[in-house]
Amino acid sequence: MLQPMAREGLVQVFISIGSLDGEIARTLEPRAAAPFRRVETIRRLSGSGVPCGVLVAPIIPFLNDKDMEAVLEAVSEAGARMAGYTVLRLPWEVKDLFKDWLERHYPLKAKHVMARIRDMRGGRENDPNFGSRMKGEGQFAELLRDRFEIACKRLGLNAEKRKLLDASKFRRPGPQQGALF
Repeated sequence: MLQPMAREGLVQVFISIGSLDGEIARTLEPRAAAPFRRVETIRRLSGSGVPCGVLVAPIIPFLNDKDMEAVLEAVSEAGARMAGYTVLRLPWEVKDLFKDWLERHYPLKAKHVMARIRDMRGGRENDPNFGSRMKGEGQFAELLRDRFEIACKRLGLNAEKRKLLDASKFRRPGPQQGALF
């Protein structure tokens, strides 16, 4: 289904990979596909002509930020041509869950991680502002941005102007929800 859509410029696929480290990935996302499987998915899709990219996410300071370049390199070799990244966000509904998870799995790093998150969020644990909520602000956020841009340039990611998907075939659904049976 994706191949014919890709030929007509109707689809591109982005897959999130926060780390290639299987242990970190299993701890962070226990029921999600392993990083090597995500890279292989990019390889197979891009090899079939489906434009692919990666979202290095979520980047968590002192846990997986060190893995950014390795992720970008692996997906570039697998055929990805586009990349983005997102720094961990902690809206109120997940903030306490994350802090509890962090204390349980990484007790020696928990205070450092939370301090860096607050540093990147103007002293808060969450930043709801559109311009800064996905990337953060401050020196560490700038360092992440610079590392990302340097790695992408070196690997040829985001080198081409991103093509807009053809939306001419989209049809707005009617006012009624369709029947299930």
